[in-house]
Amino acid sequence: MAGIQASGVGSGLDINSLVTQLVSAESASRSGPILRREAAATTKISALGTLKGALSAFKGALTPLRNLEVFSARKATSSDTTRFTATASSKAAAGSYDIEVISLASAHRLASAPHLTGATTAIGYGSLEITVGEDSFDVEIAQDAKTLEDIRDAINNSSDNTGVQATLLTGTEGTRLILTSRKTGAEHAIKIVASGGDGGLAALNYDPDGVMNLTEKEQALDASLKISGFPVSSSTNAVDDAIEGVTINLLKAEMGKEFTLDIAFDSASVATRIQNFVTEYNNMQAQLTKLGGYDAATKTAGPLLGDSLLRSVQQDMRNGLTNPVAGLRGDFNALASIGITTTASGTLELDAAKLNKALSADPDAVAHLFGSENGVAARLYAQVDARLTSGSDLDSRNTTLKRQMDDIGREKEALALRMEQIEARYRKQFTALDSLLSQLQTTSSYLSQQLANIPKIGD
Repeated sequence: MAGIQASGVGSGLDINSLVTQLVSAESASRSGPILRREAAATTKISALGTLKGALSAFKGALTPLRNLEVFSARKATSSDTTRFTATASSKAAAGSYDIEVISLASAHRLASAPHLTGATTAIGYGSLEITVGEDSFDVEIAQDAKTLEDIRDAINNSSDNTGVQATLLTGTEGTRLILTSRKTGAEHAIKIVASGGDGGLAALNYDPDGVMNLTEKEQALDASLKISGFPVSSSTNAVDDAIEGVTINLLKAEMGKEFTLDIAFDSASVATRIQNFVTEYNNMQAQLTKLGGYDAATKTAGPLLGDSLLRSVQQDMRNGLTNPVAGLRGDFNALASIGITTTASGTLELDAAKLNKALSADPDAVAHLFGSENGVAARLYAQVDARLTSGSDLDSRNTTLKRQMDDIGREKEALALRMEQIEARYRKQFTALDSLLSQLQTTSSYLSQQLANIPKIGD
């Protein structure tokens, strides 16, 4: 209670201590059941969160295995990665190619004459029409902003700039304006035509069919190469339209030198995804066992021991692993046939050698075991996704528990208010008792004095 309490001054009765103890005892008896229900609900909410996290992690491992293309992964290998590298998609056909990199694609680069007075050198004002390939844009150079740095900024800041980067380069000869195409290839050559103003911008004219007042420092060239003897050109150094499903990244050119590009089935990446599937399943299984198990050594039960929802999830997982996959033929029609078996504890164990043998023998069969419409990954994914979706039994259980927590919060608030009222009543009662005792003590003292004076009257 707020304020200074001075009860018990007259009688010596410790009202504050008495009231506190009585209120605490009554509060404990009333709040105990509420707190126990709150602790139970909190534990369940935390346990369901752990269950949801375990299912989500397993779902992530299942996601790529539902796609048959994942099992058609291709690996591109260059015999000299300083000359070129390559990547391949599932569309690429296995094979070997001789690659000769004749020349690399380059971006067009032009440079102005050097200016000894630096970036603040006034060039001129007017208009510049800059063309890159088939696209053009105009840049207006104001009369009071006609220096090298002003022109650079005007070009770079133009909202219509279709692909030119302007920079300033300062050397021993002075400062030059450098214009570079943002894209490589012959079709992205730069052309500049100045007009209007004071004529000073004519120093920046560059037209291969007319006046060329800028110096060409780098030609706009396409990449040139031969693939198995056939000539190929590309506007970029990433050649992605020569071999279907393959992108060749050119790094260094040397005419007359051939190097090998091999495209093959990437069994290692598929094996890694399957290993991840086994690992995430075991991680999930460990969490489910912990949530629903009993530790005899510590005599501790999991928060979801005997819970019907947890049992249902575990049964779904077992069925998804062990039920046969309809429509499969051949030797690889069950997880055990490719080296994945279930241990006594319910976890999965992977025989890597057996898996690699299956992938080498019949990768398509392994693909359909996991990724077909009724494959292991597809049906497990569907089961897990149904558990995690809005409105599922897991979601409904969480909603119910959170509603219980809200109700418990209101009960706690009501109890706190009730205990304040009880404390006020106790204090009022003990204050009245204190006043009565004080009066009785006063009366007793008076009577004692009177009785003590009776003998003196006789004397």
